[in-house]
Amino acid sequence: MTTLLLVHGGLWEEGMGAERFWRGPGVVAGLEKHGFDVLAPDRRHRAPDWAAEASHLASVLPGPPLTVVAGSNGGSAAARLALDFPGAVAGLVLAWPATANDPAVDAHDRAHLAGLGASDEVIGALLGGQTLRGLTDGELASLPMPTAVVPSALANRFHQRHVVDALLGLLPATAVLPACPEAPRPEFPPYLESFVSAVAAFAGR
Repeated sequence: MTTLLLVHGGLWEEGMGAERFWRGPGVVAGLEKHGFDVLAPDRRHRAPDWAAEASHLASVLPGPPLTVVAGSNGGSAAARLALDFPGAVAGLVLAWPATANDPAVDAHDRAHLAGLGASDEVIGALLGGQTLRGLTDGELASLPMPTAVVPSALANRFHQRHVVDALLGLLPATAVLPACPEAPRPEFPPYLESFVSAVAAFAGR
């Protein structure tokens, strides 16, 4: 049975975990109906950097290479996993990649993190990077596995389309899956089946 690892979004928010991001919206159940074994762990609570997130995810991997589906800021954790643990990731889906290097977005997230007690060093580690937070564009371009991106169907500053376009120019083997709202949003349910089917097709079902 093919295994999928789902990495939820969020950036230190209370209550944002796999239950809210993937299970509640029906993504886990939908992928299981397609015949996948689905792992949907919670990310490390208030990790100080993306390498720590990657190490946490690596600790739950079953062994053989698997396809990783990551939402929003979870894409940084997933891409870091693929880089720091070569051979662990066979395919990577970056759904609704988070906007990086946008002054307004970074100011919002910096204030949010500072309000939760993050140090300047931690904030810099989490918000720094290029197209994706925590990674250089050179690192992204070095990813060898098949990749796919899912644009947000709803225009918003936290998941801007130009990030998807930049990833298409960086990643060597990238498909664009149908756009849809982010899974935790109330607008997502009508898109559930199309999202699940697109992910399943990418992962080989």
